[in-house]
Amino acid sequence: MGCLGLLLGGVVGASNKAALKNELKGKNSDQQQIIHYFLDERGCLKKGIPDSEFDANKKRQINALNLKQRALNKLGIDEDQVKEIEPICLEGPFYKESRKRCGADNLNRYSAYQITYIFCSSDQVYVYQYTLNLDKDDKKERAEEYFYKDITNFTTVDESENYDFEVTKGCMKATELRRIPVNTNSLKIVVPGDAFMCSMISSDETEGQIQALKAKLREKKNS
Repeated sequence: MGCLGLLLGGVVGASNKAALKNELKGKNSDQQQIIHYFLDERGCLKKGIPDSEFDANKKRQINALNLKQRALNKLGIDEDQVKEIEPICLEGPFYKESRKRCGADNLNRYSAYQITYIFCSSDQVYVYQYTLNLDKDDKKERAEEYFYKDITNFTTVDESENYDFEVTKGCMKATELRRIPVNTNSLKIVVPGDAFMCSMISSDETEGQIQALKAKLREKKNS
């Protein structure tokens, strides 16, 4: 869902400059740029960090992690072992613990993202997830492996969740809080007593990959 004119996390006025300075303390240059993107004042004469610079920053931080190889290392597998289907990479916002801003292009951007890799061998499914905060060093990693026979199903979950956005009205930056719905997408790997949730952005490509994953599960359960 678009959000033209909506943002969360913007600060207005000199009283917040000290808070911004404190936010930037101890952060590297990429993290500082992300903080500025979300917190800098914006108006007719203050454009802030461009959306394109945020996108380039995000891509740079994710690429630097070399997550596919990190996933293989954490799971203790070699890529030659997991060729039942093409490895799947899902990426999506980590909504609940993220700063949020709507860009000038009417696209939502977030300060935290989840990247999930799914690999399939002849008898197991391997899952690695990395939750990255673009504005600080906090991270979360999770690595799991499941036998096909133990997986109940793969389920896609599409929901609408409400978040508070600060609405900026015109050059004078008059604001009000407005709660708006945001469409969220995730893949749920269901096993007895647990469910592994993977945030993602739905697309024709990811839909095709998930259908291949579901087909592989059916094949293994019926063999």
